[in-house]
Amino acid sequence: MSKVAIIGAGNVGGTLAQRIAEADLADVVLLDVAEGVAQGKAFDLADARQLIGHDRLVIGTKDYTDISDADIVVVTAGLARQPGMTREDLLKKNTAIVSEISVEVSRHAAQAILIMVTNPLDVLTNIALLKTGFEPRQVVGMGGVLDASRCANLIAEALGVSAATVQAMVIGAHGENMLPLLRYSTVSGIPATELLTPEQQQRVISETTQRGARIVASLGKGSAYYAPSAAALTMIKAILHDEQKILPCCAMVDDVYGLEDVCIGVPVQLGMQGVEEIIELELTDEEQSKLQEAAKGIKSALVMIHG
Repeated sequence: MSKVAIIGAGNVGGTLAQRIAEADLADVVLLDVAEGVAQGKAFDLADARQLIGHDRLVIGTKDYTDISDADIVVVTAGLARQPGMTREDLLKKNTAIVSEISVEVSRHAAQAILIMVTNPLDVLTNIALLKTGFEPRQVVGMGGVLDASRCANLIAEALGVSAATVQAMVIGAHGENMLPLLRYSTVSGIPATELLTPEQQQRVISETTQRGARIVASLGKGSAYYAPSAAALTMIKAILHDEQKILPCCAMVDDVYGLEDVCIGVPVQLGMQGVEEIIELELTDEEQSKLQEAAKGIKSALVMIHG
């Protein structure tokens, strides 16, 4: 019986718990340090079991011993980005939160695959890998799956086609330094660059890059959670079902793409062992330069954290 632990019972964590249970994918442990929040949401989700038609257990807790034997741990806990706040503004506050969580995960669920969702995603994925002491394959960040989904949606809208026919590729940092690769994005196997006009391509790239910030600005309080929880669910399915699915995720890259010792968004083969392979795409000089700059930004943030 599969078990997924979700650390953080906010909008992303609560919605993800609902998606997992209703997909009959795994039992869920929802953990939050705020008194009663995880327990209340777990009761509410469990009360829907008869109506939805599943028998997955949903447990709410603030005790880390309840995550023992989890196959996957998803970290969504942390402060949400507010209007006018960059992902970097979140860094110091969320670093402390993720560091504490990482120690608890390593103590109680050392065999698990750890999926990072908390922002700034790339920096905190690096922090989680360091603090848990896990193997690189065990720690993976969600950012690229979400960014690619946004890009695919925008391509579908521009062309007036079904979003289900679109596969997009976005690498780099999860944020303003992401790198949508439309020549590696397809519509039923046709490269998106053959279907989109140059103007449409620029619009898709720009809107993909700014989508998260626009959602934050529109909401006024909080940030996206429907698509992020769906992105995390896609990764969980790939791991639990050993799909060997190629997805753009934040993973440890060392001696690939000309990068060394940094977690950043790249295509990975995701399966039961976590990150089973890094897929190296052929990049243009401009794309390689932008990826290098994104990696430098992540490393600079890590240096700032560690003094």
